[in-house]
Amino acid sequence: MKMQTEAQRILQTIKIMTAVDEWGLNGKQILHVLDMPDGHNTRQLQRYHKDTPLPDIDQVNARIIKLIGIIDALRTAYPRNLNMGARWMNMPHRRFNKRTPVNTMLEDGESGVLAVLAELDCAYAWELSGSIRS
Repeated sequence: MKMQTEAQRILQTIKIMTAVDEWGLNGKQILHVLDMPDGHNTRQLQRYHKDTPLPDIDQVNARIIKLIGIIDALRTAYPRNLNMGARWMNMPHRRFNKRTPVNTMLEDGESGVLAVLAELDCAYAWELSGSIRS
């Protein structure tokens, strides 16, 4: 992950926490989607809504990148109605075997997060397919 200031990490954290709240996730689900390491509990989540960045740990940083990609893709897909992103995340989808994107991420972990990101961001899906050559 590129070097970020503390202020940038805090803003990024607040963006993610706002999104997972809008998607209707509870505390345990948030910890799971963020790929937080053992030892973190739901009581600690409140501070991430305010002035504390998510932990600077490789597994969390990797998940942050993907979640920001999902959030940005939802904003791009529904630029005139910001509520549609949360609605889309909670609607059954044929590509996820009629599961919601939220349930896909919760049930499938990393591969579920990747599947949701690939569904929303065709450029990311194209990159995953190996069609882009360096």
